[in-house]
This record gives sequence, C-alpha cells and structure tokens, in this order.
Amino acid sequence: MIRRLAKAAGVGLAAVGGLAAVNTALAGRAEPLEQPLSGTERTYRWRGMDVAYTEAGEPDAPTVVLMHGINAAGSSGEFRAVFDDLARDYHVVAPDLPGFGRSDRPPLQYSAALYEDFVADFLSEYDAPAVVVSSLTTAYVARALADPYGDVSVSSLVAVCPTARGGPDRVTWARELLRAPVVGTALFNLLASKPSIRYFNADHGYYDMASVSDEWMAYEWQTAHQPNARFAPASFVSGFLNSDVDLGAALRDADVPVTFVWGREADITPLSAGRDLAEEADARLVVIDDAKLLPHVEHPGAFLDVVRESFTVPV
Repeated sequence: MIRRLAKAAGVGLAAVGGLAAVNTALAGRAEPLEQPLSGTERTYRWRGMDVAYTEAGEPDAPTVVLMHGINAAGSSGEFRAVFDDLARDYHVVAPDLPGFGRSDRPPLQYSAALYEDFVADFLSEYDAPAVVVSSLTTAYVARALADPYGDVSVSSLVAVCPTARGGPDRVTWARELLRAPVVGTALFNLLASKPSIRYFNADHGYYDMASVSDEWMAYEWQTAHQPNARFAPASFVSGFLNSDVDLGAALRDADVPVTFVWGREADITPLSAGRDLAEEADARLVVIDDAKLLPHVEHPGAFLDVVRESFTVPV
C-alpha cells in the first residue's frame, strides 16, 4: 500500500512539474505587449494601479471615450477599426481596463463593483464625453450613470451588444481553480490558446472570419499570456464580473440619449434580447447585417455612421 501511494504521489508530482514546465515555456514566448492603437499612450493612476489609455485627436475637440468589452483577451484594441477615423474629428480616449491589455494586472479578486468604480472615476475625468462601450462593460457605465452620489455626466451613449451578464452565476471554486498558480495557469493557457482564440472568434465574435487577421489573433494570444493575465478573466468566466444593475431601467432613467448597435447574427447576446432591452431602456436600436458580437470591427464604416449620428455634440 505504501509503495502504491508513493508511486501515485510521484506520478502526481511529475504531472505538476510537467505543467509548470509548459507554463514556463509559454510565458517565455510572450513578448512585451505593444500598444494596440495609434496615438499617445498615457497613464491614469487609479487605486495604486497604472491604467494605460491611448489618446488621439485635438484636445479641444469633443471627447469620445471608448470602453472595450470583457473576455480572456480583452483590450482597447477592440476599437482598432474605428479609432483613427474618430480621432480625425474628436478627442478620443481608449483605456485598457484594469487587469487587461497594457494596464496593470495585480492578482486581485476582480469584481463587477471594482469595474463600476473604475468606470465612474475614469469618466468623471472628462466633461460630458460621448461614450462608446462594448458588451458587459455597458453595465458598468449604466451603474455609473445611475449612481446618485457620483460625478458622471455623459452627452450620449452608444452600446454594442450590451449585457449585464457575461458568465454563469458566481462559481467560487471555478474562480479559485483558475487563480491557482500551476493548474490554474495551465487551464487558462488552454482557454487562451491559439486554437481556442480562433474558435471563440469564429463561434460568436465574427460573422466572417476574414474580418479578423492572423496578426490580430496573435496579439490576442500575446495579451492573454502577459504576467497575471488570468486573474481578471478568472472572475469573468466564473460569473464574478456579472452586474446586478437593472440595465434597461438604469439606461432609461439616465437622461442620456442611448443607441444600441447589434450584429444581426449575434448569438451570445441575440438580437431578440436586444429588441427587448431597447424597449426597456427607451433606446434606439440599429442592426448591422452580417455581423455578430463585433459589428464595429466587421463593418466599421456603417458603425461610424451610426456613432456620428448618435453623438449630440457637433464637430
């Protein structure tokens, strides 16, 4: 019996050692992450973290803040197809949310409340900006606008496939498993592997995979393999980044013109849900054909037309 237990223990240790070696090898292949957007990179100091954001356009022009969605490889690069065009007429600001992109990624237990606070504080740095926001991050903006004690004022809001839920109900064991140093890193490396990134992009990100380049998917792999990259996504996939805000009611009561942009073929947040939410929020709904979750990448021209029509501040 003792020999069998010793043998099993040896096999287990060997397996852990093998996982650790693979993790180390993958980490060694990850290069320092490049800035995903053209413009000037700046730093917003928030709660001891350096939050990276890119700024472009004339500083005196009306400000547009672009806020990316949440996923394992999220970053401000989500707006790569529209950033330069907007910067011709607007003062454009695009942060990498804490825990993502080129921002600091401390090993926190990330939560919806943390992102709600960040969004409120970041937006309050600007005088009534127009906001373009993607998917789950819309809920954080809605919370900031609904907070009667906050100092957030925006001139208009364009939300792409908005939702208040990006995962299951809170599953603590799943979060802690992904946070584990060896096994968690190995699991996240599988979740953020090149085949997985391609699969998720094809399954629900893009209607036509010709819309996403191999270079961009390589960037997604790089950002998902930076030090501490797994901690924010660990909270996302386990449901801890879901918001309890009533999204429709919060946006209806925000006293801000709201436009929803939906890809007709979106499935994670289907168009049927978009129609219901738009009615609840008293929001304008614009549907872009041949697009899923990322119509601003697949059809930037059509998306920019909608955005410019939605902005209440002329240029």
